[in-house]
Amino acid sequence: MKPLQHIASAFFTTARRVVPSRIQPASFITNSIMAASTSTRSGPRDPNTLSNYNQWKTKHTIADLTIDFKKQRLSGVVTLQLESLTEKESDMVVLDTSFLDITTISVNGTKSREWEVKPRTEPFGSPLRVKVPGGAELGKIVSVEITVSTTDECTALQWMTPAQTSNKKFPYMFSQCQAIHNRSVFPCQDTPDVKSTFDFYIRSPLPVIASGLPTGASAFKHGENGESGTMLYSFRQDIPIPSYLFAIASGDIATASIGPRSLISTGPEELNDAKWELEADTEKFIQVAEKLVFPYAWTQYNVLSLPSSFPYGGMENPIFTFATPTIISGDRENIDVIAHELSHSWSGNLVSNASWEHFWLNEGWTTYLERRIQAAVHGEPHRDFSAIIGWKALEDSMDLFGHDHEFTKLVLDLEGKDPDDAFSSIPYEKGFHFLYYLEKLVGKPAWDKFIPHYFTTWQRKSLDSYEFKATLLDYFASDKASSKALESVDWDTWFYKPGMPPKPKFDTSMVDKCYDLASKWESEDFKPSSSDIEGWTANQVVVFLERVQLFEKPLTVAQSKAMGEAYKFVGTRNVELSSRYFKIALTARDESAYQPAADLLGTVGRMKFVRPLYRSLALADAKLALSTFEKNRNFYHPICRAQVEKDLKEFE
Repeated sequence: MKPLQHIASAFFTTARRVVPSRIQPASFITNSIMAASTSTRSGPRDPNTLSNYNQWKTKHTIADLTIDFKKQRLSGVVTLQLESLTEKESDMVVLDTSFLDITTISVNGTKSREWEVKPRTEPFGSPLRVKVPGGAELGKIVSVEITVSTTDECTALQWMTPAQTSNKKFPYMFSQCQAIHNRSVFPCQDTPDVKSTFDFYIRSPLPVIASGLPTGASAFKHGENGESGTMLYSFRQDIPIPSYLFAIASGDIATASIGPRSLISTGPEELNDAKWELEADTEKFIQVAEKLVFPYAWTQYNVLSLPSSFPYGGMENPIFTFATPTIISGDRENIDVIAHELSHSWSGNLVSNASWEHFWLNEGWTTYLERRIQAAVHGEPHRDFSAIIGWKALEDSMDLFGHDHEFTKLVLDLEGKDPDDAFSSIPYEKGFHFLYYLEKLVGKPAWDKFIPHYFTTWQRKSLDSYEFKATLLDYFASDKASSKALESVDWDTWFYKPGMPPKPKFDTSMVDKCYDLASKWESEDFKPSSSDIEGWTANQVVVFLERVQLFEKPLTVAQSKAMGEAYKFVGTRNVELSSRYFKIALTARDESAYQPAADLLGTVGRMKFVRPLYRSLALADAKLALSTFEKNRNFYHPICRAQVEKDLKEFE
């Protein structure tokens, strides 16, 4: 504990106080949850929504939608049941929309003519204003029924032709609504500060998965003019969730059991491999998490392994985690993604950040829980080992933004900014290190009692960083030793100072051999052998590769080729390894790796791999990078496509 405090003290001496209008100096908050709440809730605290959710709040959402693969549209009727938060002070509901086709609106069952879609405001879309004649009494529910269709410019949905799927037989579609993309599916209060229960009624010619418990498939309808017939798939979500957790997928999906309360769903040809990959650990992870926090609340924990264009490692959609197929590597080495997404069942899904400015509350906590699961399953050294890998990712993100950039803080100012632009490993890793620091400060036994208290206090709610602080101080107020220790925390520095946090002293027992092997590669005379990495985990190989990436002098072309051949990096199914190796080879200007790297970019859509690899390829061969992107642009999800376009702009 003392070495960590010593490091932190130097870090804290250069604090910079940055206090945007919604962001309160953390020092204002002592130990009162009410003080935190009243200081931040005078108006909407989410700057990335156009809705007036401080006057109306969505309580229940009914999504009655039809999937049209031919037109690539999701259309139907969405009903929002909104509670009035004022005493007839507001006669206008304002909702978020983006690139939607809205045809009719009814208020409390009566067709309305008093509604308007206002001009678009980038990057937040167009506010939809719906008149509620006379307003409503405090607590009264008003029903707003909207007939709506998505358009070609929808940023949440990816539509895939049969040719883009693995078996080339059927089309596929899936959603990715985080952070502010649900507004391009249907009008909503698109903020994590509002939570709603859901009923889903989704009609499709192919099996459907959604972020609710399935309640049946019925009402078969014959197709017209030779089109396939459709079924109505229904789902229910009784736990209130924010709009970004609305999720839907439909395609040639097969399902198998991977545990007493878990299923894996994926393409029929991939089902056996996916089942094998996940069935050994999924239930084990759930049980460990339950002991750490409290019993799993969502009944089922299932995984949908998506087509390879999915832009993230996983998306924590309730009931069904949407996962990248890159975790199916044939060696069970990449399933930490499942431990992470499972942890979101408590952190993010039950307890949510109130706005994307406080995203670390979702991802920092989730990364912390994920690593506690790893420690329980594999041993304590694995937690530090994972944190070491995360530290490298944190350094990379800092270097990409610049260490003084706004997006390197824990608490951000996102006024007028697209939350997607701020996405990086920083809220994950800097958030983890803040929680890890607090654990060391009060001691693990005391901290482990705080964990269930925190999640119990805030379950089914949203909070910001100030309420987190207040909750922590309230809890430890009667514990003199812990309370005294917490007095040393410089909250303003942790929340608002850009750049790296203090580095703790890690257990390096699992990485020392990785560093030793990497140091040998600094000599051009080193002769590699496959036995160098025999018995290593894939993550140890990752640490080795990332160490080599830090060399001031790149490998020679001969070294690059020797590494790829000796360690079989080019042909591996594990993209965690191949993508990092290709970055080394591209930096070495090993032209034999250029086309294989480009080929990989045509088969993987996960931004963790795609964006860094495009940047490396562009530095080595800008023409090939640009042509590879143009060739594959329709393969990528709209979120990924937009980010890569920004990354490659300077190379055009």
